[in-house]
Amino acid sequence: MSDVMDNFNWLYGKPECQGRIKVQPEHFVVNENLGFDFAGTGEHFMVKIRKTGENTKYVVNELAKACGVKSRDVSWAGLKDRHAVTEQWLSVHLPGKPDPDLTQFVAEHPGVEVLETARHDKKLRPGDLIGNWFQLRLSELDKPQDVIDRLEQIKLQGVPNYFGEQRFGHHGNNVVKARAWGNDEFRVRDKSKRSFYLSAARSWLFNMVLSSRIEQGLVNTVMAGDWLLGENEHCVAESVTPELEAKVTCGELAITAPMMGDNALPTTADAEAMEMAVVEQEPLLLKLIRDNRMRHERRSLLLKPQQMEWLQEGDDVVVSFALPAGCFATAVVRELMIERELEDGDHANSDQ
Repeated sequence: MSDVMDNFNWLYGKPECQGRIKVQPEHFVVNENLGFDFAGTGEHFMVKIRKTGENTKYVVNELAKACGVKSRDVSWAGLKDRHAVTEQWLSVHLPGKPDPDLTQFVAEHPGVEVLETARHDKKLRPGDLIGNWFQLRLSELDKPQDVIDRLEQIKLQGVPNYFGEQRFGHHGNNVVKARAWGNDEFRVRDKSKRSFYLSAARSWLFNMVLSSRIEQGLVNTVMAGDWLLGENEHCVAESVTPELEAKVTCGELAITAPMMGDNALPTTADAEAMEMAVVEQEPLLLKLIRDNRMRHERRSLLLKPQQMEWLQEGDDVVVSFALPAGCFATAVVRELMIERELEDGDHANSDQ
């Protein structure tokens, strides 16, 4: 992982094992799970693709050309890594038009396969998925047993639900730009850049609070005033009771940290004091978030991968798991190994 993430604590201590990831695209497989069925009719042509070593936005632009529409008429639920083999759905707005023939499109783009097509009555929008399934090959490990031991811990307890380095840009540049924008050093009119910088600012503050709780040994411990979130309920821990602690332990409720906004924190007492003490260390990011009237949200401190399995093959470990939308596979890998320095000609780590 990059030095950007070295700003944040590890739950199980910094890994002793070094290794490689994404040596080949086939070593990082991602399959999208939308979680809903298509209507079968409608003005949106849905295309399920498998891409290898290609950027989502590049494929979107090329698919738009093949369908005779503008790039803005093609949308997606989530961006997927470039240096990987990924499956995802794209939607093309084709009202009153027949399904296009994509034979030539596939012939001209050997890194892209069309797996299925369908029709639907709504376009895909970013976030219109329930999660992704990953299969990763961690290769050239110098201490594979250490990875196996950590996988056992992660299966039971999870990992810190950090935003990955992709969110922060190359060498954390999105955070640097966000601070400068918050300091009124320049204005940002481009919508996509505004979104990147604001997301980076909120994500950085969340990671800081989570890292601080790990450092204090409070990532699994309910504090007075914590905002607890479950599938069917949420509440403030007005007092720390055995009942609340039991619900957190069994996963019925999750301890959360802030996605900062311009409104007051819902936490109280010790939890509010701790959160504010951390985020106030970044006054320029806070100012930026408040100036742009972002709304406060909450995110779980811990991430528990589902359907988690692994297999050791010599000095490699192949691990698979499912994560909810908005969670990062790199948050899992970060607790397993330290990535060896990239050599000249090696790829970067991100699609974004």
